[in-house]
Amino acid sequence: MTDVLPLPQHLSSQEDACFDLGPDTALVAGDGTGRTERWLRATLGAATGLPLAPTPGGGGVVRLDLDPGLPEEGYRLDVAPEGVRLTGGDPAGLFWGAQTLRQLLGPDAFRRAPLPPERRWRLPLVRIEDAPRFRWRGLMLDVARHFMSKDGVLRYLDLMAAHKLNVLHFHLTDDQGWRVEIKRHPKLTETGAWRARTKFGHRASPLWEDKPHGGYYTQDDIREIVAYAAERHITVVPEIDVPGHSQAAIAAYPELGNTDVIDTTALSVWDTWGVSPNVLAPTDRTLRFYEGVFEELLELFPSEFIHVGGDECPKDQWRASATAQARIEELGLADEDGLQSWFIQHFDTWLAARGRRLIGWDEILEGGLAKGATVSSWRGYAGGIAAARAGHDVVMCPEQQVYLNFREHGGEDEPVPIAYVRTLEDVYRFEPVPAELTPQEAGHVIGTQANLWTEVTENQERVDYQLFPRLAAFAEVAWSALPAPADRDYAAFERRMTAHYRRLDALGVAYRPPAGPRPWQRRPGVLGRPMDGPPPSK
Repeated sequence: MTDVLPLPQHLSSQEDACFDLGPDTALVAGDGTGRTERWLRATLGAATGLPLAPTPGGGGVVRLDLDPGLPEEGYRLDVAPEGVRLTGGDPAGLFWGAQTLRQLLGPDAFRRAPLPPERRWRLPLVRIEDAPRFRWRGLMLDVARHFMSKDGVLRYLDLMAAHKLNVLHFHLTDDQGWRVEIKRHPKLTETGAWRARTKFGHRASPLWEDKPHGGYYTQDDIREIVAYAAERHITVVPEIDVPGHSQAAIAAYPELGNTDVIDTTALSVWDTWGVSPNVLAPTDRTLRFYEGVFEELLELFPSEFIHVGGDECPKDQWRASATAQARIEELGLADEDGLQSWFIQHFDTWLAARGRRLIGWDEILEGGLAKGATVSSWRGYAGGIAAARAGHDVVMCPEQQVYLNFREHGGEDEPVPIAYVRTLEDVYRFEPVPAELTPQEAGHVIGTQANLWTEVTENQERVDYQLFPRLAAFAEVAWSALPAPADRDYAAFERRMTAHYRRLDALGVAYRPPAGPRPWQRRPGVLGRPMDGPPPSK
């Protein structure tokens, strides 16, 4: 009953004693607690069938309060024989405490409809005091390679909330698709949101799905996603990838590409995987176009951070382009890396003037880092270390540790195996803060993030399979004050996962079972790209 995940800072329990929720149990909300009250009444009401009336009725009370003396996003949960008192340091902390309360009721509390009325709903007598280690506890979801419906995104927001994750990094554009409506540039979705066919498996696979694939979110869809996330104290950080990974945009508006090098009018939305050589031209017209994109984006996403990608931008077209070379000379830059840095710095300044902060993948370090930029360190720890030492904030998401599109096991039945084996235990022993940073430098590591790229995850079930159960281990790393990796009690975590698998079952999550994939989770004959041995340490 006390198998809470992520692991709380402090938990004490009284054995063989409990508080029963019943038809006369009230849910009483103090000032400022309405968001969590609504969520608890809807969620626990659906699972238990209990009315949870707002006034006491003789069956005990679940009381919600705020106490600014508690840590930010922290909470205190007291379950006594007469009832429950849940107190948050702020509305977010109260909500995370409600997630813990739900877990304490058992896996059936994750159902959407009640069991027969004789089912008893018992809470163990506990006292929990808890707060997160990091303020950025993220999941990057790539909806550009394989589109996910709005309902699918809302479902993942619920799953994130259940694991106390609070940032959805929403990868909305890439070579293979543009997924957000921009009204001043309608062809981005009319043309850029659709590809004629899709590679099935790794890019070396001979298999194709020969039908159009695509979709996009209208601006009203985005408003709903952002509002739904906000109700769950999750921030949605959009990513519009520039200047690389932009073939879908160039297919829609050929003038954005390097027209003096290739015939950009012949380009279509890319139908395979990898890194396209077709990148944005470093022209004023391109800058004005994307300023228009970001202007509409800022109206939709109130997040402090806006992600601009900046990764994997091949420079071959710029080297061959007279226009690009003239811009390098005009700006007095050293080379094409400097040109990419100029591109990123332009939007760093542009966003800062509008009260936002730019974040990008660690390639934005090349050629000089923009003054206010934050770095998503994905190519190992090195980029994050360099950025932190230079005084920049960092989100640690090294591919060797937390790219959850990497395979979880080396078995032959693993579906479309990609890259190195990253087991549940590997993720549990991930440490976001490099030991070589000083305490002051480590303060720039504002959080951590698990990333899922969807080239070979073609539907919701495959996304579930790649993310779970490893996302549960990651959530504990992001939230809990764990010992050093080698000293973490993985056996205890596995014991708590036994209960958590039942919660995931109740939520309908198609996770990878500990014993290996179920028959319908396999993809026999579909080529992957497995790599042997441990991943590089840097």
